[in-house]
Amino acid sequence: MDIKNIYHIAQRAMGAQLVRLNAVASNLANADNIASNPQDAYKPIKPVFETKYFDLIRKKGVSTVDAVTVEKMDIDPIKVYKPGHPMADDNGFIYRAPVNIEEEYVDMMEASRQYQNNIEMLTTIKALMLKTANLGK
Repeated sequence: MDIKNIYHIAQRAMGAQLVRLNAVASNLANADNIASNPQDAYKPIKPVFETKYFDLIRKKGVSTVDAVTVEKMDIDPIKVYKPGHPMADDNGFIYRAPVNIEEEYVDMMEASRQYQNNIEMLTTIKALMLKTANLGK
């Protein structure tokens, strides 16, 4: 898709932040999951972003961002020794999801602020356009 105007740039940026917030929500929802083997443990996910430039003005830096995919992170689960746990393996270990809750909260706040920044920018542009339209009256 081509970048057509400032609204299109903001729309794509807000969509990317929404994907980011959904990934954080998934990670937080699964932060306390446990498994009986490392292969079944939840792996945190992160979106992969790609910069999209406006073809005619690439040198000027007019661009937006797209979330092209969401990938599982290659992090080993947290191995915890709990021999009495019903999900413990033969050696007495359970495997917890390797989700860093503090990191996820920071990511959530940053994505939320980026989303809010785009809304503020659109509100400012709308106000400026209305003032411009009223100049001739």
